[in-house]
Amino acid sequence: MSGTVLGLATASMSVRNAMLTENADKRFVDLDAWPLADAIQAMWEGQALAVAAVRPALPAIARAVEKAAGALGARGRLVYVGAGTSGRVAVQDGSELPPTFDWPQRRVVFAMAGGPSAFVRSVEGAEDDAAAGIATMRRLRVGPCDVVIGVAASGTTPFTVAAIREARRRKAVTLGISSNPQTPLLKAAAHPILVETGSEAIAGSTRMKAGTAQKIVLNLVSTGIMLRLGRVYRGLMVNMRPSNDKLRKRAIAMVAKLGDCTHAEAAGALDETKGDIKLAVLRRAGLGLGAARVLLKRHKGVLRAAMGAIGADP
Repeated sequence: MSGTVLGLATASMSVRNAMLTENADKRFVDLDAWPLADAIQAMWEGQALAVAAVRPALPAIARAVEKAAGALGARGRLVYVGAGTSGRVAVQDGSELPPTFDWPQRRVVFAMAGGPSAFVRSVEGAEDDAAAGIATMRRLRVGPCDVVIGVAASGTTPFTVAAIREARRRKAVTLGISSNPQTPLLKAAAHPILVETGSEAIAGSTRMKAGTAQKIVLNLVSTGIMLRLGRVYRGLMVNMRPSNDKLRKRAIAMVAKLGDCTHAEAAGALDETKGDIKLAVLRRAGLGLGAARVLLKRHKGVLRAAMGAIGADP
């Protein structure tokens, strides 16, 4: 076993006893004997506490988003790293970025302990393979333009911790999301995000409070990045691609609202721009298609800046 891998294993063992997420909460020791309605309410209250637990982390999240958006540029990737529940929560977040924000599929990567098959079923022992975490970052050729997000409720998962350490060594922007303080993951990441959700109603079942908090943090991180990169304008998903009837209706409504025109006129503009909402809005603002493309490119795809340049931003 290499020194790095051995060190990770030792660190994981040293904090395991202090992991709040693994502790049995005395309030729920007889949860299985409670009336079902009471048990459901208690678990629901835990979910509400998970939401509240995110608030102290908001400044750290904002700092991480600013750094991440600055690094990604035109070719950087979002790389999600995790194992088990944490990895699957990360996959759920990242997989929504292409359809929602037209984020290029090639620029979102999932590094799941155990490989793609672990998305839907457990791969025993995979999370303990620190060497695999390192190898995955090397295979992906992670570099300074990439943003690598490690998610582990315990904060000790060897695969995830090793991947984040290697990604940071390779100058990527690294985020670590954990529900336990002073853990190896938080120490490994340049941007540690601690969300202390405490013990679970069922000891160690971190798909509950911790999982809910992880999803909230990932929502804030990924959506915040898309905001900073200009993929949202006036509360609308202007980078969305109308790939089905529902999304086309949504796109038409967006262009009609932003372009102050009828739905028929909005549909015509979208046809002309082959579904590009930003270009369609600029067309309705009076620009020719070529001029709209040039203006949008000049402003790095940010519609607010492009509209402001022609005096059309409210």
